[in-house]
Amino acid sequence: MRPENQSGISQFLLRGLPIQPEQQGVFFALFLGIYLTTVLGNLLITLIIRLDTHLHTPMYFFLSHLAFADISFSSVTVPKMLMNMQAQDQSISYEGCISQTFFFILFADLDNFLITSMAYDRYVAICHPLQYTTIMSQSVCVMLVAVSWVIACACSLLHTLLLTRLSFCADHTVPHFFCDLAALLKLSCSDTSLNQLVIFTAGLTAIMLPFLCILVSYGHIGATILQIPSTKGIYKALSTCGSHLSVVTLYYGTIISLYFLPSYNSTSDHNIIASLMYTVVTPMLNPFIYSLRNKDMKGALRKLLSKKAHSSR
Repeated sequence: MRPENQSGISQFLLRGLPIQPEQQGVFFALFLGIYLTTVLGNLLITLIIRLDTHLHTPMYFFLSHLAFADISFSSVTVPKMLMNMQAQDQSISYEGCISQTFFFILFADLDNFLITSMAYDRYVAICHPLQYTTIMSQSVCVMLVAVSWVIACACSLLHTLLLTRLSFCADHTVPHFFCDLAALLKLSCSDTSLNQLVIFTAGLTAIMLPFLCILVSYGHIGATILQIPSTKGIYKALSTCGSHLSVVTLYYGTIISLYFLPSYNSTSDHNIIASLMYTVVTPMLNPFIYSLRNKDMKGALRKLLSKKAHSSR
């Protein structure tokens, strides 16, 4: 179903990145490299998890879905940004802008819920190790991922439907490099109070509630670790959740700096730079975090490479 245009606008103009024209080529190559690294790195994680039976555990089940979400999340904005930089054309159709907003919110919320599911998995593994296989059964893992998809789709659809009800003013230049919901609302000539209310309510559901669940999970994990008598046991417990904690810090650190710190509230250059960290850089770093900090992933990668080398002889 095509989104209904209430204002007759056929396209929007994206401001793009705050860079000089002579720097376009350098930044195009940089962001193209980052995007390819994101896609290939996360695809490699998915491949390793699928091929290595030792990684068929709840933690890596969630990680494979997170890798897919990161690829999709980055693909919502980066290819269009690169096309605009290359063609020197900042336009995007009304339907394309609405679609980009929908999928951006969808995969951003999905990331939130998947990271929360991974935190719960680490909580059960460390605080209730004897009941781990019972609590984190295959059906529970599938249910957590399915619920994540359903809630993310519902939030994204709600925001998008409310957005299509709005009329837009003559100035349809979006002060961003993608169709950010907050930036679009500022261009509207209609009353956006209902949209703002839904953003606040959905933000509590999709951002703050998962973040609080993660904090509670790691609070219990920290209390359990402090009760471990041996240093070796503490190191083992920390190693099981160190990679995930790094992802949580990166992910929510950029979200908080973008949406909750006063200096980033306006659609300024700082806002765009923070958005680049959130949408472009963070998805690229996840494969490095899980491959360099995770012993199981490094072992599975070495095994895969050795098999390939052996078969090529």
